[in-house]
Amino acid sequence: MEIHNERRRLLDSEGDGLPTGLMSGQVAYLSKVKNTKLYLATFASVLGPMSFGFVLGYSSPAIPELMRTSDSRLQLDAVQASWFGSIVTLGAAAGGLLGGWMVEKIGRKLSLMFCSLPYVLGFTIIIAAQNVWMLHIGRVLTGLASGVTSLVVPLYISEMAHEKVRGALGSCVQLMVVLGIMGVYLAGLFLDWRWLAICSSIPPTLLMVCMCFMPETPRFLLSQGKRREAEEALRFLRGPDAPVAWECARIEEACEEQGSRFQMSDLKDPGVFKPLMIGIMLMIFQQMTGINAIMFYAENIFEQAHFKESDLASVIVGLIQVVFTGVAALIMDKAGRKVLLIISGVAMALSTTAFGVYFYLMSKLHSATTPGEEPHTDLTWLALASMAFFISGFALGWGPIPWLIMSEVFPVKVRGFASAVCVLTNWTMAFLITKIFQEMMNVLTSAGTFWLFASMCALNIIFTIVFIPETKGKTLEQIEATFRGTSGP
Repeated sequence: MEIHNERRRLLDSEGDGLPTGLMSGQVAYLSKVKNTKLYLATFASVLGPMSFGFVLGYSSPAIPELMRTSDSRLQLDAVQASWFGSIVTLGAAAGGLLGGWMVEKIGRKLSLMFCSLPYVLGFTIIIAAQNVWMLHIGRVLTGLASGVTSLVVPLYISEMAHEKVRGALGSCVQLMVVLGIMGVYLAGLFLDWRWLAICSSIPPTLLMVCMCFMPETPRFLLSQGKRREAEEALRFLRGPDAPVAWECARIEEACEEQGSRFQMSDLKDPGVFKPLMIGIMLMIFQQMTGINAIMFYAENIFEQAHFKESDLASVIVGLIQVVFTGVAALIMDKAGRKVLLIISGVAMALSTTAFGVYFYLMSKLHSATTPGEEPHTDLTWLALASMAFFISGFALGWGPIPWLIMSEVFPVKVRGFASAVCVLTNWTMAFLITKIFQEMMNVLTSAGTFWLFASMCALNIIFTIVFIPETKGKTLEQIEATFRGTSGP
C-alpha cells in the first residue's frame, strides 16, 4: 500500500519538476528527455532486421546462379529452387514461436543476442554447402533467426521508445529490412552466391557485439519486479535530466492493473482478444498483397516481363523500397498509422491491377506473334512502373505498420504469446504464398494472379477503415486502456 501511494504521488504531484495531471506531466517529462542513447540502442537492435533483409533478398540473385551452376551436386531444378526461396518462411514461422517463448523467459535483449547465432550458422552452412540439402538447411536456420528477429525487435523498440518517437523508430525495423534486401540485390551484381553468403553473415555478427552494451527494456524489467534495474535502463535511454521515477511509476501501475502472468482464459478479455484479432488480420492481409512472392521472385518476374536487365531492375526496386520506407518513418508520428495504411492499400490495389493488365496485354501480343518471332516489348515500361508503384505503396504503410501496431497494442503480460501468434500467422501465410506463387501464375495466368492480389489490397483498405485504431501519440499503457474501455494510467 505504501509503494502504491508513493507511485500515485509521483504521478499526480509536481515532484521532480512535473506539473499536476498526467497529460501536462507527460509533456513536461518529454521536454526533459534526451534521445541520443535511445537512437543508439535502436540502431544496435535493427541490425537484426538488416540481417533478416539479407535472408529475404538472398534467394533472388542466388537462385538463377544455382540453377545455372556446373556443379551437379548444387544445381537446383525448378522444384528445388521453389523450396530454396520458400523454405526460409517455414523456419521463420518456427522462429516466431521460439521468439514468443524466449522474450518471456530470458527477456528482449538476450533473445535478440541469441538470434544472431542461427543467422551466422545458417550462412556458414550455405557457404560450405556440398549438396542441395545443405543449402536448404542453411536457409531454414537463417529463416529461424528471421522469425525470432521479426518478433523481438519491434517489441524491444516499442518498449524502449516513448510515444513521441515510437512510430519513427518502429518504422526503422522495416527500413533496415529493405536496406538489407537492396544490399543483397546490389552485392549480387558483383559477387557469386558463396561470397554473398559471407557478406550476409556480417550484420548478425555486429548485432551480437553491439547488443552487449545495450539495456534490457524497462517494461520487461518491471514485469519481473526489478524496479532498480528498470530505472537504470530508463536513465540510460532518457538521459540524465529526465525524472525517470515518474515514467517508471506510470509503467508499474499499468503492469499491476493487468494482474499476474498470462493464462489462456485471458483470451476472453476484450483487452486481449480484440488486439490479437487485429494483429492476426494485419499479418494475413500484409501477405495477401503478394509482397513476399514478388520480392522472392523479383528477377524471375522481370524475366517473364521481358525486362532484359532483370537483376538491375531488382536493385532499382530495392532502392525505391528503401526511399519510401524512409519517408514512412519520417512522417509516421505526424500522419498516423491509419491514414498511411489506407494510402498504401490504394496504391497497391492500383499497381497490381496495372501489372495484371500488362501481363494480359503481353499474352495477347504473344498469341498474335508468329512462332519464333520476338513479340514487341513496347509495354515493358508498364511492368517496371507497376512494380515501382507497388513497392512504394507497400513501403509507405503495409510494410512497416503491421509490425509497429503488433508491438503497440498487446498488454505486457500477453505480449510474448500474442506476438508469437502474429509472427506465426505472417510467416505461414508467406510460405503458402511464395510456395504456390508459380502454380498460381500457371493456373490463374500471370494476369489473374496479380488481379487476385489487387482484390486482396481492396479488402485490406476496408478492414483498415473499419477496425484499425489510431495509436500515434499514445503511450503503450493508453493504447491498452483503449481496448479495455478504461482511461489509461
